[in-house]
Amino acid sequence: MDHLKNNDMEEPSLKRFIVTIKFFTDEKFLSLVPSHRTYINYLINKGIIDSYAVSMESLRSWIIIISKTKADVKEYLQKSPLYKYWTFEIDELFIYDGQTYRLPALQMN
Repeated sequence: MDHLKNNDMEEPSLKRFIVTIKFFTDEKFLSLVPSHRTYINYLINKGIIDSYAVSMESLRSWIIIISKTKADVKEYLQKSPLYKYWTFEIDELFIYDGQTYRLPALQMN
């Protein structure tokens, strides 16, 4: 079944947004990655980021963010040390599903 999964701790008014980021790199970019990862880990631990993926091959990344509005999502993005390297799109998700949101497979002993 496809559905938007809400964790018990989430407010019903929260939505999921996918952020598609295109970025460029320069000599300073790599020096900012550790502080960016610290910020991303903070947002993951707070339950704001649901998933985060980066492709150095295509210089793109994808982030699923749980928030009330697109404006709130943009505020989170602006706080990243890598923000100046990005152009991005924010889209509200209608369906978000995957193995993470399924019950564990039954294991017969």
